[in-house]
Amino acid sequence: MNNCRKHICIFEHNTLKLNEKYNDVIFDENLLSALQNYHGDKGVPYFNLINRGVKFNEYVGVIQIGKTIIEVLPKADKNTKNDYDRWKNILIKMLLKVGLFKKELTGTSSLKIKRNSILDLYFELFIKEAEEILRRGLIKKYRKKEENLFALKGKINISKNISKNFIHQERFFVNHTVYDYEHNIHEIIYKTILLLRDFNFNPSLSYRIEALFLKFPKMPDIKVNDEIFTRIVFNRKNHFYKTIIGISRLLLLHYHPDVNRGSNHVLSLMFNMNILWEKFVLISLRKYPEFTIVAQETKEFWESTKNKRRLRPDIVLSYKHKTYVLDTKWKSIEHTHVSNEDLKQMYVYFDYYNANKVALLYPSDEFVTYSGKYIENNKYQNSFNSSKECGAIFIAVDSNIVNWQSNICKAVISWINDAPMVIR
Repeated sequence: MNNCRKHICIFEHNTLKLNEKYNDVIFDENLLSALQNYHGDKGVPYFNLINRGVKFNEYVGVIQIGKTIIEVLPKADKNTKNDYDRWKNILIKMLLKVGLFKKELTGTSSLKIKRNSILDLYFELFIKEAEEILRRGLIKKYRKKEENLFALKGKINISKNISKNFIHQERFFVNHTVYDYEHNIHEIIYKTILLLRDFNFNPSLSYRIEALFLKFPKMPDIKVNDEIFTRIVFNRKNHFYKTIIGISRLLLLHYHPDVNRGSNHVLSLMFNMNILWEKFVLISLRKYPEFTIVAQETKEFWESTKNKRRLRPDIVLSYKHKTYVLDTKWKSIEHTHVSNEDLKQMYVYFDYYNANKVALLYPSDEFVTYSGKYIENNKYQNSFNSSKECGAIFIAVDSNIVNWQSNICKAVISWINDAPMVIR
């Protein structure tokens, strides 16, 4: 298969406008129409439809339309430079750290990040899992089968035997049990292989996908929905299928066929950047052994016969028998422009979580020294308790993911201890 796909790179919250050029690719009527059909009446959270174009939201990842890749990348600074490779690397490393990529994959795939998309990495992970399963050996299962045979096998289905074999009495319409490879796990894997054959345009993966197609037993076509995955029960015998079924679920449930033209099929792999940033900060803070962390501890603050309202901060941590609340915000703001709604929300956390301090944690394009980490007038104006303060912690995005995680911990510790932050 030729590497003939087109590639558009764009940052979150940016727009694609009809007939404009992006990375030497024109966003034409076919691409816009495909995204409009994908959005539909119910909508998808990844983007909004605008006049003669689309505007992306806080989701990042890949949308592939036929042979065109639209890669949406995160960006936490206001630098106008389109440093796509840097942000693609950062995104993939964040996905790896929160567990959305296997560590074994980075040994080979990280070398191809610059010329491949995130979708390619998931394709490669699926291929590696499928190759390992074939090497290990596919499992068989018992299943019920009905068919018209020349030999009696199993139990005769009397009603169907009369209707189908009234003339051909040398045949028997029977129900019997077979022990073979045809079961729902293999049907899902085979359907994913077919999906990869249609959507892959990476020459380095094409041969391996074709080899899988030839080696894997042919399976009947199935209609894929969420229910078919929930019915799968993993046990000691089939547990090694768990990873590949998870990848298949991710790919198959985000496949949107083009029923009108048949050429602009859509496959999306998108991640909410706010959730990804929250998980990344949480995992980073867990590296510090003195923190006891609770992720998203929910408390009710309003109850009625018809409705309940709940509070759920991103991170509640305990340090030296004191409680601290953090809310992560993936957005680029000026250090003094924290939103009014965010400040009010953090104020409520003081009472409901008996917090000693609360803070909002933002990504930044630079490190902010301790004296500048707090917003101006950082103490809440409260005549009963003037000690309540809300910190705004800004952490520079670092391409070195280990340093980045370390600096998140250092910043939070310095905020807790009212001490200068030391960056090495």
